[in-house]
Parts: sequence; structure tokens; C-alpha cells
Amino acid sequence: MKYRWGLLLRFQHVFFFFVFILITFFTENYFLDTPELIWSVLSVIIFNIGIYYLVYYYLVPQFYLSNKYPEFIIYALICFLVSSLFRILLEPTVFNMNFNETLSNTKFLFNVYIAQGIIILVASFLGITKDKFLIEQNVVDLGEQKEQLYLDLLKSKMNPHFLLNTLNNMYANSFVSSAKTSDSILQLSKLLQYIIYDSGREKISLAQEFSSIHSLAKLYQLKYDNQLNIDFDIQNDETLDVVEIPPSIFLTLFENALKHSGIGLEPGSFIKVLYSIKERDIFFEIINSINTKRPVEDTGYNGLGNEAINQILEKYYSGKYDFSSNLIENDEYKTTLKINLNG
Repeated sequence: MKYRWGLLLRFQHVFFFFVFILITFFTENYFLDTPELIWSVLSVIIFNIGIYYLVYYYLVPQFYLSNKYPEFIIYALICFLVSSLFRILLEPTVFNMNFNETLSNTKFLFNVYIAQGIIILVASFLGITKDKFLIEQNVVDLGEQKEQLYLDLLKSKMNPHFLLNTLNNMYANSFVSSAKTSDSILQLSKLLQYIIYDSGREKISLAQEFSSIHSLAKLYQLKYDNQLNIDFDIQNDETLDVVEIPPSIFLTLFENALKHSGIGLEPGSFIKVLYSIKERDIFFEIINSINTKRPVEDTGYNGLGNEAINQILEKYYSGKYDFSSNLIENDEYKTTLKINLNG
């Protein structure tokens, strides 16, 4: 971004002085012959480069951008008058300009005033717009950084109480030979790997996302002796290693279903997860029962929340996704996410 802006600003300076050289050449051409004309044009350009950068790099930042508008106007007028007077007094003498009835000194004065006015006005305009553009770009960059920091803060984290409870359960089971202990360690390590490494990436494969979902589901199943009604319908599984999405989106939706379904707490509670892909459209759907009697279950995983999910989807798939969470018949809750991967 800085390189692009720097290149554009340099191009503006070069283009302006190219045009200014042509103007100076054709206006001075009426008063001087070729040998002296070239030296006159060079001296005018060198002199005005100093005036230009004085206004551009000093007057504009020091006074205009500091909201000292009267001082800026006064100093700009002083630059105009001093530079014009300098040229009016020196150029006719140094370069032996000959004035007559056709090419009067009035025309020379007019040319000098116009040239110096252009220099100061253009330097002021470019100096002001440069800082305005850079300030606006900084605001945009800061907004993006703020958004990224906000999303990073909302990234998935393991609840410490859940982690301690899981470790305590492993410790209790470790006194007897149990496959449950080793399975718990395996699933917890997978989930921790996802949280520590994968959730910090910009995008991960669907295979990684579903691996974390299965790990969380298995830890939950182990907690309730594998009696939970959690059903996965994963279609087009050959696409899981190919398609990538921002991390934690599907996992958070599954965590929300675990938390609010009452599964493990109420008889008849269930969760159904469906994934499919048609052409370039991802379909992810969760239907779950609703916990109406008991406190919300602590799943141990703190996800993003729907608001943050919408922000992530808007950032990566603006205008290319449909996300809805609604209560449907039979006191069930349905969450549907469709993402178009084109473009």
C-alpha cells in the first residue's frame, strides 16, 4: 500500500513539472532566443522546485494540516509575492529580455504571476490531498486491524474448567485399564491442536474443521458414555481436503447446538449435522432439539457467536453466502449456512 501511494505521488510531481516545463518554454519563447531560452527555463524550473517543495513539505503540514488556515494563506501569499518579485527583477536583467509594443513587460509580468500562482496552488492542492488520502487509508488500515484483532479475540478457546474436568476424568480413569482414557487424550489433543494452531490461520481445509467437530463430539460422547444422539451426514467427503474456509465457523455452529440442544441432559435430545457440496455451493446444516427445562450446558468450547460469524462471512464471502438460524416445527432449531465459492 505504501509503495503504491509513493509511486502515485512521485508520478504526480513528475507529471506536473513536465507540464510546467512545457508552459514555461512556450511563454518564455516570446521573449528570448534559443540559447538563453534554455538557460532561462532551467533556472525557472530549479527555482520553482524549491518553492514547490517549500509549500508541499512545510507550509501545508505545518499550517494547513494543523488547522492554522490564516497563517497558511499569509505565508502562501508571501511565497507568491517574493518568488514573483525575484523573477521580475532578475530574469530581464540576467537574460537580456527585449520588450517592445507587441511583447510588453506587462505580458511578462502576467506570465510570471500565472506561473508562480500555479506552482503554489498545485503544491498546496497536492500536499493537502496527499495527507487526506493517506489519513483515509490509515483509517481503513486501522479499521481492518481492529476487525482482525476483534476476530482474533473471538477465536475459539478451550474453557479452562472444561479442560480441568477432562484432565481430572482422565486421571481418575488412569487407575484402571480403560480405552476411554486413551481416547479422551487423543480427542483432547486434536482439539487443542486445532485451537492452538489451526484457528489462527486465515483458512483451513474442511477436513481440519470437521476433525475438530468430531473431536468435540467424541469428548462429549465420552462424558455421557457414548449415549448421545449425534448424527453426522457428510456427503461429498472427497471435497473435504480440497475446499478451504475460515476456521471456527462450522465448529462454532456445532458448539451452539451442543450447548442449547439439551443433549445429555434431557431424554430425546438430538443433533443432526449435514454437509454437502453442489457445484461451487457449500451446504452446512444443523438441526437440534431445544433445551427448555435445564440450564445451558457448558460444552467446554467457547466459539465465536453468530455476530462474529456474520462478520467473518461478510469479510470473505460478501454477497455470496446465506446464513440463517430459525425455530422450526416440533420445537426444533435449524441452522443453515450456504457459501458460494466462486470468485
